[in-house]
Amino acid sequence: MKFKITVLLFVFLIGKTTYAQTNIDSSKVVRVLSFNILHGATTKGDFDLDAIAKVIKEADPDFVALQEVDFKTNRARNLDLVTELGWRTKMAPIFGRAMKYDGGEYGEGILSRYSFIMSRNIALPYTPKNEPRAALEIITELASGDTVAFVGTHLDHLKDEKDRIAQAKRINEVFSSNQYPTILAGDLNATPESTPINILEEIWTASYDKNNPSPTFPSDKPTIKIDYVMFYPKNRWKVLSKEVIQDKIASDHCAYLVVLELLEE
Repeated sequence: MKFKITVLLFVFLIGKTTYAQTNIDSSKVVRVLSFNILHGATTKGDFDLDAIAKVIKEADPDFVALQEVDFKTNRARNLDLVTELGWRTKMAPIFGRAMKYDGGEYGEGILSRYSFIMSRNIALPYTPKNEPRAALEIITELASGDTVAFVGTHLDHLKDEKDRIAQAKRINEVFSSNQYPTILAGDLNATPESTPINILEEIWTASYDKNNPSPTFPSDKPTIKIDYVMFYPKNRWKVLSKEVIQDKIASDHCAYLVVLELLEE
């Protein structure tokens, strides 16, 4: 028994001292979560925001990009979902509308450990009669004092790639001129070898293993990767770790957690 306790204590201490041993400034470490929340419904269809909040809290992120976010729709019980989740996770919430829907609005949400310096919501191109899409951005300051940008988005879901391609090009056009180091996260509804991802990766650096991308959908038995975290410019960020969080109930998507380090210029 004493041997087991000693081993566990040793492992714990190793984990706690990793940053110190590698000279990583913890104030420059950013935990990023992308999570499609299925408009507040669970895979059981019982609308459980606490189940969604539990996944977020256990991931302990600094930023969360939320997709399929309802704002006071009838199906979401007239609730402002990102504010409800912000209250449950003790994070600052912001909503960006992609379209009017079901008596309310539908779009993107961001949760942040840090306050907002500025925000903007960029409408993305789409074919008439298809769903509008948006890219929601916040500018904020890390504990280190560094200013960064965080963008959450959700690309078109249809089989035809036309809108996704146009949306990827628009994201590159708008955010590649950012003044600050930028993170892009979201449900891109595209697999790693697809044209939309290839377009984005002309500008953005991917966080996943290109030789063996971990699947993120569906949550009960993931078979494809469609949820991403990317960053720009390449020389300002380093991937420390990445994890697919599989919760079969909270959503039909797995949450995707990436830990990044902001590097000096």
